[in-house]
Amino acid sequence: MNLSASVLNGDRLALARLLTQVENDSPEARIALGELFPHTGKAHLIGVTGAPGTGKSSLVNQLAMQFRKNDAHRVAIVAVDPSSPFTGGAVLGDRVRMRDLAGDPGVFIRSMATRGSLGGLAQATASMVQVFDAAGYDIVMIETVGAGQSEVDIAKLAHTTIVVEAPGLGDDIQAIKAGILEIADILVVNKADRPGVENTEKALKSMLDLAHPGRRVFQHHGTSMTVAAPQLEPSDKVIWLPPIQRTISTEGVGIPELAEWVLKHLAHLRQSGDWAARDRARLEAELETLVRETLVNRFRESIPQKRYDEILERVLNRELSPWEAMKMLINGRHL
Repeated sequence: MNLSASVLNGDRLALARLLTQVENDSPEARIALGELFPHTGKAHLIGVTGAPGTGKSSLVNQLAMQFRKNDAHRVAIVAVDPSSPFTGGAVLGDRVRMRDLAGDPGVFIRSMATRGSLGGLAQATASMVQVFDAAGYDIVMIETVGAGQSEVDIAKLAHTTIVVEAPGLGDDIQAIKAGILEIADILVVNKADRPGVENTEKALKSMLDLAHPGRRVFQHHGTSMTVAAPQLEPSDKVIWLPPIQRTISTEGVGIPELAEWVLKHLAHLRQSGDWAARDRARLEAELETLVRETLVNRFRESIPQKRYDEILERVLNRELSPWEAMKMLINGRHL
């Protein structure tokens, strides 16, 4: 039995082997991905991103445990770690923070290295997610590194994007500079037992108002809520308004409410048609990435290394601009 058939039959060892081959981009992995792809498209992909130190790993751990209650869901976790500059492997080891999930047959955790990819998302991440999808995991959580402004890359992959903030990090303004709030479906203020949580939440609400013009904030039973201004939003369009949820992940506080928001967003995606739209955008982005990589590789193979080095040397000597060098390489002009 080949790897893809074994994965479809629930073989965890085969799944682990295939994930390793996918990360290494082996020819066998590409064949298996082609065989598994018709079995994908069912899993709810949840991206968890935010600055380092916000407690993303602990939050993912607790959220996975919440989804696993009463065997309600099978959960896969892809923890994207920074690459070691020496080995190229993952260095943080998020699985160390997720010991509570150890031994649960309904959970599969995989750490992988970014290997230099922007936004903390390695190119193999999308393929790994497809493998988990085909293997029958109905929730796949992708925890990203938190690599600054490129964190928004997670929105290209996930159906639901959770952005995690924490009090006292001094990055309230950085969040909106990074475009984080525009891609957030759910905002989490983790470590809510720390001083300054009110200020962080207030800053997020203010930024949400700026990021989503035409919406106003009002108090309802003591809880601040954001609503769309009816005169600015089409009446036939269902608008999702990102909620702000406080959590203390180390104690499990706010986790059931966060899981409820995730399921509410899933229902919204299904009812509004956004599920299909996001799926199309995700697959289109993946296809464009693969086409771009393939074309660049073919181009490099067609150019003699000596010629490429000579043109690069002229760029280094400021004899050619990178733009001029590109035109010479593309058009096949001689030096």
